Amino acid sequence: MVTLTRPDGTRPEDVNLSRRGLTLALTGGYAVAAWSAEAQPVKTDEAGLTTGTVQIKAPDREIPAYVARPSKAGKHPCVVLVSEIFGLHEYIRDTARRLAKAGYVTIAPDFFIRAGDPSTMTNFPEIMKIVATATDAQVMGDIQAALNWLKAQPFADAKRVAVTGYCWGGAVTWEAVARVPGFKAGVAWYGRLSSGMANDPSNKNPLDLVAELKAPVLGLYAEKDNGIPLTDVEKMREALKAAGKTSSDIIVYPGAQHGFHADYRPSYKKDAAEDAWGKMLAFFKKNGV
Repeated sequence: MVTLTRPDGTRPEDVNLSRRGLTLALTGGYAVAAWSAEAQPVKTDEAGLTTGTVQIKAPDREIPAYVARPSKAGKHPCVVLVSEIFGLHEYIRDTARRLAKAGYVTIAPDFFIRAGDPSTMTNFPEIMKIVATATDAQVMGDIQAALNWLKAQPFADAKRVAVTGYCWGGAVTWEAVARVPGFKAGVAWYGRLSSGMANDPSNKNPLDLVAELKAPVLGLYAEKDNGIPLTDVEKMREALKAAGKTSSDIIVYPGAQHGFHADYRPSYKKDAAEDAWGKMLAFFKKNGV
């Protein structure tokens, strides 16, 4: 089994993909560059759910977003779900369905649609070229578009909205809570704290935005994440305390690696993933979502 310690995902050289594994990744809609041939991904059915792809109006164009929500009548709390660098692939769609099963209208925008589909790629430098096109300004505009879409839906309680994201999306989560009004809570899964999202001088690091946080954030991090040193985690804890953000918190999972929730990767750690998921849902509820 491969040890995944990269905050931006497994690189092709990290995993010896069999032909069968590659086929499964492609046909299953999983990110090829991070697929583990030994993976047994969680499969969430659509019973009791309404799912599908919608078009949302970003500042520059319409972009697709995957939506999963409870089918039962009434207004439901909402979650904006932010992907990893591998984009809107099956793991993210399944995570949206899991959140919908928990009672949330969940929307996952395709942040990389303008540049390509990283989920089908194995060339890591090419994937990062796509990711680099997603500037802070563009991503925040896409998130605002998701919020605007939710506000227009009769089944969405747009006054109760949280944001969560994984890896790349974890860093985006910190930024979204700081820059986009309307979130009551954020949960950042092992997102970088001291590096921006793209090569753009206007980009900010999560550590730079602590004072601007408009809602509580829960950070879920891994002890053995070589790409996100525990020194950065401690700096974030200190920054939150210094800024008076006492409702925010960070949890570090002992023995866990980066990507411990990603069940299609070799880094998956079931006990940590399940515990963190429960803590995320409890954090949402504690903050009115």
